[in-house]
Amino acid sequence: MTRVLSALALLPIVLGTIWFFPPFATLVLAALALVGAGIEYLGLTRAFGAVVPGPLVVVAVAVAAAAVAYDVTLVGLAATTLVLSIVSLATARRGRELLLDVAASLLPLIYLGVPIGILVQLRITEGSGVVLLLLATIMVSDTAQYYGGRWLGRFQLAPAISPGKTLEGAWFGLAAGALFMGWVGPMVVSGVETMTSASVGVMLVALGIAGDLFESQLKRGAGLKDSSGLIPGHGGVLDRIDSLLFAAPGFYLWLMFA
Repeated sequence: MTRVLSALALLPIVLGTIWFFPPFATLVLAALALVGAGIEYLGLTRAFGAVVPGPLVVVAVAVAAAAVAYDVTLVGLAATTLVLSIVSLATARRGRELLLDVAASLLPLIYLGVPIGILVQLRITEGSGVVLLLLATIMVSDTAQYYGGRWLGRFQLAPAISPGKTLEGAWFGLAAGALFMGWVGPMVVSGVETMTSASVGVMLVALGIAGDLFESQLKRGAGLKDSSGLIPGHGGVLDRIDSLLFAAPGFYLWLMFA
């Protein structure tokens, strides 16, 4: 029940902000998500034992996201990566821990900054409908995976990483994503055929599952169940957007090159 109530409280805020307000509101929403996810990521790195320049990492991720959002990708990302690399090398420990510290500092540029920047860019250039299509596909799939796994789940998908995920739940999610994208996608993205849109739905769900497992691996390595307890019944910001972080780049590439 807590999980449902939290979703009912958050969904109108997120969806309403994207649909009813100008792109700047989506930028603010993305910034809040980025800060929350960034702080949770730093908590994971501390649990791993990595030493990172925390405040600078969050700022660098925000700069990377802005660079992607406003289509100055190469220059912005290159400059941000260079500065963060120099600082992380200067603050990192020597010996075996050097690689861990530097990798932990640079990973969020790609893991958090790029996907969140892509969402803002899509809102600016393609409109609210396209962003909501992506969000809705992931949400429909996540819901199908959760309840499909609870009702019929017997075989674990990745027991060493996420014991609660089942193969049956994944199939439910893939089917739900394909059906939803096949139905709604052609209404939102002009010129797209139903089968093509359904295939993209399968791709997005597969990427989302990979994103979920990736974050689960991070949490398992850090010895944590959730990235935080910010959202009752759901964990933290990272726990809610883990699928989206992997699906957004795939969705963007499809829109750009389809």
